[in-house]
Amino acid sequence: MLLEARPEFSTGVTRPLCAASLLCQVEPVGRWFEAFIKRRNRNVSASFQELEDEKESSEESEDEEFQLEEFALLKSLDPKDWKNQDHYAVLGLANLRYKATQKQIKAAHKAMVLKHHPDKRKAAGEQIVEGDNDYFTCITKAYEILSDPVKRRAFNSVDPTFDNSVPSKGEGKDNFFDVFSPVFERNSRWSNKKNVAKLGDMNTSIEDVDSFYSFWYNFDSWREFSYLDEEEKEKAECRDERRWIEKQNRAARAQRKKEEMIRIRTLVDNAYSSDPRIKKFKEEEKARKEAEKKAKADARRREHEEKEKQRQAELEAVRLAKEKEEEEARQQALVAKKEKEIQKKAIKKERQRLRTSCKNWNYFSDNEADSVKMMEEIEKLCDRLEVASLQSLNESLSGSSKEDGKTAVEKHISEVNAQIKREKEQEEARMKQSTKSADQSGSGGGGQQQVLVRG
Repeated sequence: MLLEARPEFSTGVTRPLCAASLLCQVEPVGRWFEAFIKRRNRNVSASFQELEDEKESSEESEDEEFQLEEFALLKSLDPKDWKNQDHYAVLGLANLRYKATQKQIKAAHKAMVLKHHPDKRKAAGEQIVEGDNDYFTCITKAYEILSDPVKRRAFNSVDPTFDNSVPSKGEGKDNFFDVFSPVFERNSRWSNKKNVAKLGDMNTSIEDVDSFYSFWYNFDSWREFSYLDEEEKEKAECRDERRWIEKQNRAARAQRKKEEMIRIRTLVDNAYSSDPRIKKFKEEEKARKEAEKKAKADARRREHEEKEKQRQAELEAVRLAKEKEEEEARQQALVAKKEKEIQKKAIKKERQRLRTSCKNWNYFSDNEADSVKMMEEIEKLCDRLEVASLQSLNESLSGSSKEDGKTAVEKHISEVNAQIKREKEQEEARMKQSTKSADQSGSGGGGQQQVLVRG
């Protein structure tokens, strides 16, 4: 607004008050875009704040609806048995249950407090039970459970209105999709994955059917059973008692979780065995495999007929070669046997010849004791010397005197005894080494055991 000019001042225009207006194209974004769409759909002109005020007024109207509801169930509740109550029904949310939002839960609780708070009822002339025995405790507990996301999730897991039943194998024989579709839809609420596979219909492809059963056979459920814990660890008097309660509760949860997975697996097994599409796919696959099998069988038969003659010829050649090898092996065995018998007779002959030569010379001794000792040494020679050595020794004895024969025999005896001594020493050395290794092993094992005990 311009002030009125004084008389002493003259009025003149020097320039326009503002520049010419420009037309600009503006696009709403964010919450302003939402308000724009609502104004356009309703064909009204309203600001963003007006729409927000309208939203708040609608929520207040919802609160009024909750206040108007009657809850005859409340007076029949036992405050001491609040854990077994239906919290949604207590707050008047039985129709919404797990789909209820936090705003709806808060509004329902507000309505219940305004209507059933002990002070309100007392002011209205109602006789109020003192302490926690009033049914208003059930309302407080219901709101405490449902307003906490963790506690609400635990209660939803054991929702008393949820149908845990599973159709049997033959139940969906004539109306498979009508029987099993609602059950899978009902149980899909427990899935950790948002995109839950659907059962489909008779026109569903085999890939989608396989994907469906693969999803449900590997179903990832968030359902847990902590709400059914028998004891609350916060009530324990000491740490050990809290640990014991927690241990018992974990075991009970694990058992219920196992039973839940068995229930889901039974549902999937029954559906798979009753699914008409599976039967159709199996029949088609069986027909395809039989056709392929027949074609392969014909090709194999022709190939077999062509190769049969060649195989028979090869078998005959192998048989003849085997018979030839066996005959050669038999002949070689006979030759080896004859050579062994000849060798045996030869060594026996040479041994007898040596004994006879030594006996004729009275074993190169003049007294009986030396003769017995020499006789034992001769037997050693007979046992240890080979045919060639025995023949050489016998030739030496046949063409020599008694003294030369004795020298030759004693030379062989000393060689044999030396050989026996070496073998004995080697055996003793091996025994000592074996004993030493065993002692070291026992000592090492004891040391290790000692270290383990100390640790």
